Amino acid sequence: MPQPQESHGPVFYGVALDSALMLGTAQYPSPDVLAAAFRAATPAVATVSLRREQGGGQDFWRLVQGLGTRILPNTAGCHSVKEAVTTAHMARELFDTRWIKLEVIGHADTLQPDVLALVEAARILCEDGFEVFPYCTEDLTICARLIEAGCRVLMPWGAPIGSGLGLNNAYGLRTLRAHFPDLPLVVDAGIGLPSHAAQAMEMGYDAVLLNTAVAKAGDPAGMARAMALAVRAGRAAFLADPMGPRDMAAPSTPVIGKAFLA
Repeated sequence: MPQPQESHGPVFYGVALDSALMLGTAQYPSPDVLAAAFRAATPAVATVSLRREQGGGQDFWRLVQGLGTRILPNTAGCHSVKEAVTTAHMARELFDTRWIKLEVIGHADTLQPDVLALVEAARILCEDGFEVFPYCTEDLTICARLIEAGCRVLMPWGAPIGSGLGLNNAYGLRTLRAHFPDLPLVVDAGIGLPSHAAQAMEMGYDAVLLNTAVAKAGDPAGMARAMALAVRAGRAAFLADPMGPRDMAAPSTPVIGKAFLA
């Protein structure tokens, strides 16, 4: 039986990380609050939107560099293949990394990925040497196409971005995990509570990526710390090989040796 090893995080494109928590850098009420949240959670990865960085200028870039966390730039807000690919090239030049979180949004209200454009953009970027982290749905066929395009990590949504609804399709996420047992998988978007993060890790996911749940909490640093603990607890529970659910009760006290009165 494997023993929990809380210090061991996922491996993405050959890079071993020391935490399964990935944290976004948007929507915090102030730079100081952002920095405090990262100190509390010590995530392995910070996601940064190129547009957010441009809006904050050099001050924001210095803040991100000071977090001491690996940077994963993203193509947030892109709605076409051309826009996403162009943004990815700009991010590679600016952040000096081949990692890119690829978002191609297809629906304005739900921010659901345009999965057809996502596969096309992923293929273009993988062929150009990027190491792509695609924000996708839990659809098995689309995920297979992304792998064929060259992606070695998948990031299915739990629920719409910023909704805090948790894991809307737990069955689909479990099926995806079972179908690709050796591929790093990250639940991205929709996490609102530490219990949601723990649930994803209990399913065997390698990491969770969240932003709004921490940035919009009354105490962002406190919530960041809670999320970090939840991720570790969920991973430890997965490694402990938990019992499966039962339809009927099962006594926890043995009946052997019990005295029966006539």
